[in-house]
Amino acid sequence: MPTGQRRGRWSGVPIENRTAVRRDDLIAAGVQLLGGEGGPALTVRAVCRHAKLTERYFYECFGDRDEFVRAVYDDVCAKAMATLTSATTPREAVEQFVALMVDDPIRGRVLLLAPAVEPVLTLSGAEWMPNFIDLLQRKLSRIADPVLQKLVATSLIGALTGLFTAYLNGQLGASRQQFIDYCVDMLLSTAAAYVPQPAAD
Repeated sequence: MPTGQRRGRWSGVPIENRTAVRRDDLIAAGVQLLGGEGGPALTVRAVCRHAKLTERYFYECFGDRDEFVRAVYDDVCAKAMATLTSATTPREAVEQFVALMVDDPIRGRVLLLAPAVEPVLTLSGAEWMPNFIDLLQRKLSRIADPVLQKLVATSLIGALTGLFTAYLNGQLGASRQQFIDYCVDMLLSTAAAYVPQPAAD
């Protein structure tokens, strides 16, 4: 790489921070390739080419391709969790999740579709699922019984996963607003069915 290019790319980035910046660039490239519309096209060489980095820098950050794929998936899952955690209402949660995972379908395909075609992600998907269930369970605070909370949360996560996967695959024929409204209604009506009602006078 010509000296001028190297200086321009890292200008203003302290030496001690450059490894972290390169790792972020590689992860961003991995998201694009793992969530590509035609399916994953993720090789070390393709990642480096997309990130405009050499393989030396790839192996500076990751031990091998499998470790990298897991890191890409973890990055997308962490952003999804942060989005859902910050929401204060079911509608806000659905709208923000749609904005993150459907309006940017590359991320949605990484989260929901990549585990089906990347064997290394089978375990990662299983490890992340309880986190999403626990998060939703905490939101179901009006359901008094914690066992019932877990049952409802697990059922809803399963249903939402199926809905978002089908929507990303273009199988539902629903508009964006129809899809959001349906998901919100399902969350509210399912949770309400298990909330204790005040005793009649």
